Amino acid sequence: MKSADETAIAILAWLANEPELLSRFLALTGTDPDSLRTAIGEPGFMGGLIAFLMDHEPTLMAFCAATQTQPEEVVRAHHLLSGASDFEDS
Repeated sequence: MKSADETAIAILAWLANEPELLSRFLALTGTDPDSLRTAIGEPGFMGGLIAFLMDHEPTLMAFCAATQTQPEEVVRAHHLLSGASDFEDS
């Protein structure tokens, strides 16, 4: 099982190969492509990546299918990076 950060990075890597979705994510977050490298280390940004998928089930399912990731793993990462305390990152 991936850590929450690894899941967020996997989402970003997947989005990099989905130009329309990446453009939408950047527009929604106000991030430009040059800022991505710096933003990756910020917990809020990582949580935003996961929230982007969580807000649109077809996108979530497309990511899961393309990366063989269980949707529950994305939900777990979302809880961890959004500050919920009922999950442990192990």
